[in-house]
Amino acid sequence: MKVEFKLFTLLFAFSAIMGVIYGIFSKWEEPVGTVALFLTSGLCIMIGGFLWWTGRKIDLRPDDDPLGEISDVEGDYGFFSPHSWWPLFLGASGALMFLGMAVGWWLVMLAVPFVAVSAIGWVFEYFHGEHSI
Repeated sequence: MKVEFKLFTLLFAFSAIMGVIYGIFSKWEEPVGTVALFLTSGLCIMIGGFLWWTGRKIDLRPDDDPLGEISDVEGDYGFFSPHSWWPLFLGASGALMFLGMAVGWWLVMLAVPFVAVSAIGWVFEYFHGEHSI
């Protein structure tokens, strides 16, 4: 967690300094950019503080060892179905839905049932049929 803490602390400092510079160059008359940069710095320090606080309570991870190898972190990433067609259907119906947001809401209404069926099919793929567990 040390690397993440340092990264968010660096991002906090950068966005706070850029917020001050932006405010000076805009003569503090343009509030949106200045507020956005200061809010970004606030969010970065909140995340960095959480990572620092959590990092104190847990043991060091293999990522935190400067002499660590990539193989120290490897492990089980989960089960991924090698034969599933549901991600293809979900991606196509999701693309159709997002296209509908640009073209017309009628297309979104047409795509929502396909997105729902695809998502349910993918989630419950192993609860029925030939490959049920």
